[in-house]
Amino acid sequence: AVSGIVYLQNKVSDELAAKEKELRDIVAALPTAVQSGNDDDALLLLQRKNELEPAIAALRDDLTKVKAQAEDSYKAIEAFGADIAKLKRERDETIARKATAEARIKLQESLDGLSTDADLRALENVREHVGKLEAQADVGAALKADAVDTRLKNVRERAADATARAQLEELKRQAQAQAAVSAGGDVPKSI
Repeated sequence: AVSGIVYLQNKVSDELAAKEKELRDIVAALPTAVQSGNDDDALLLLQRKNELEPAIAALRDDLTKVKAQAEDSYKAIEAFGADIAKLKRERDETIARKATAEARIKLQESLDGLSTDADLRALENVREHVGKLEAQADVGAALKADAVDTRLKNVRERAADATARAQLEELKRQAQAQAAVSAGGDVPKSI
């Protein structure tokens, strides 16, 4: 489901970028058509411009909605992952308590016997079992640390992407303003 939302987000984003580029091209070509006296071309460009503007507005709304859905999906996945991690911890604690109880029973049974060899073997078994439990706990802690590191890495990557996109948009605005100043000395007016 999340992959479908991400696919839709990418599709809408690509379509929006294509229509915005087409609109920019039309806006750039319109003065040339007017100056050359070619009314048919100018009318055709104006009609296409009038079609693109509401289509672009609708795509922007769609993209905003799809981005919100994607963010909600990511949050749901993270919450689901946290629930799974909680259940795994609970399972591990229950298994450890069971193993401890079993080891205590074995130790008690061994202590009830008459042989000191049996007592020593039982104690050794308990020590071995405790060592295994400690190793299992260490592995669980290492896995949990890896999951946190992965989530932090994903957050940093998204933040870096957002920063780069903002810088790109600023460079585009500056280039457009510079081109307008070079072309005629007038800053372009919004349509």
